[in-house]
Amino acid sequence: MEIKKSSHGDTFILRLKGRFDAHEVVQVRDWLNEQIGIGNTHLVVNLAEVNFIDSSALSTLVQGLKHCREKGGDLTLCALQQPVRVIFELTRLDKAFGIYATEQEAIQPE
Repeated sequence: MEIKKSSHGDTFILRLKGRFDAHEVVQVRDWLNEQIGIGNTHLVVNLAEVNFIDSSALSTLVQGLKHCREKGGDLTLCALQQPVRVIFELTRLDKAFGIYATEQEAIQPE
């Protein structure tokens, strides 16, 4: 999996490419913990190029969401491919996360 990091104002963005599974969660969890630890709690995970997500990846995102919200922020997702969106819908996590069609919408959700 490829990971790219960027920021836009006070929003920090993680772009993932490939399979997001148990082999890749450590990198994502470390980035989330690092950002939250230094006070960056407005995070976006762009899943436009993720074609598979497993339960360990979902758990990592849920933990990140919880920690962001505890600090007064939020973790949003954007650009989910249909197979990934279905997983979020089946697990009802689409109700917990803000999910946006594009990265731009996720950065400026109002």
